[in-house]
Amino acid sequence: MTNLDDDGLEPGRELADFDAFFAEQAEAEPEGVPLKLYGRTYTLPGTLPALFTLQLHRVQHSARPEDIRRLLSSLFGPDAVDHWTERGMSDRQLGIVLLWSTANVADPGAVSMERAAQLYDEREQAKAQGKARPRPAKPKGSKGNGSKRPRSSGKRS
Repeated sequence: MTNLDDDGLEPGRELADFDAFFAEQAEAEPEGVPLKLYGRTYTLPGTLPALFTLQLHRVQHSARPEDIRRLLSSLFGPDAVDHWTERGMSDRQLGIVLLWSTANVADPGAVSMERAAQLYDEREQAKAQGKARPRPAKPKGSKGNGSKRPRSSGKRS
């Protein structure tokens, strides 16, 4: 794809003008939901920023703190994560704030803080159960080694 200005078009080619299209489609930006955390007041954006959506995909497959910082800066500003960690925020608290925030950007008032905590705890419990899945029960009479041959002493003859 080439980045051309209006003068760079070939004769007879129509320009798909997204600037004009989005200007026609523009509605008043919804007001963001305010929240207070560690003595600071933040106002969530009225809609999810594209940067948040793009970074969310990357963060799902990354444990790099810089990726998480970049994701959250699109909602809360560039120094919010540092401020929170300096105040001792736990993983659980961060998860609850993130759950609450993403739900309430899309639909203000959709999720209470209590519900966000419940959802976070349920998600973490499901993860823990998935990692520590019990082994399937062995059939009655099974020796447990999965083989129908009799066990040997291991000595070669």
